[in-house]
Amino acid sequence: MPVVTYLIVAAVAYLLGSIPFGYILVRLFRNEDIRAKGSGNIGATNVVRSGAKGLGALTFLLDVCKGYLAVFLCGHLAAISSLTAIPAGKAEALAALCVILGHIYTVWLGFKGGKGVATALGVFLALALWPALAAMGIFIIVFALSRYVSLGSILAAIAFPVFAFLLPHAPRDPWLSAVMVIAPLIVIAKHHQNIGRLLQGREYRFGKSDKTSGTAAA
Repeated sequence: MPVVTYLIVAAVAYLLGSIPFGYILVRLFRNEDIRAKGSGNIGATNVVRSGAKGLGALTFLLDVCKGYLAVFLCGHLAAISSLTAIPAGKAEALAALCVILGHIYTVWLGFKGGKGVATALGVFLALALWPALAAMGIFIIVFALSRYVSLGSILAAIAFPVFAFLLPHAPRDPWLSAVMVIAPLIVIAKHHQNIGRLLQGREYRFGKSDKTSGTAAA
């Protein structure tokens, strides 16, 4: 039944997103709990902030890859299924949301995870390459000027749906178009504390002394 296929897609994407790479890498290589460092976030920014730049870069790469892989794998499996085929676009849309939610609410760490930025980037790269690269450019520019990872992440999330509307990418159905708006909104919503600290001038500025418990995106 198609319902079973949808459930399988959701489960596969969620469990893939739930792999807490930041937590695993820091535990393996430094025998530390990243949740006890800095902001307590398991994402790449906090891993770097804890002093493990190499592990932070690897965390970012792996989190991006799991977002991309979830969309690619679930869409591909739905397209080639000869038993309970479902539209590939709907499978990709469901996978995109579930992999991001898996990262944010990982089952392995008491449903507490990261903020979904790197995983969302992987999703965006799979759904719309050029808009994703353009949004990444916004992040780079904002971060270079402000040194706020959170601000760059928020503005990039806002910019992605705009770029997806303006720039060419593969034809998409309404489900995927909706996800290109919903996923950035989830990322932005997870930054509500960062937004408050930015407005108060208390947000952590990358490379500066760590005087707050806040963090940017991860």
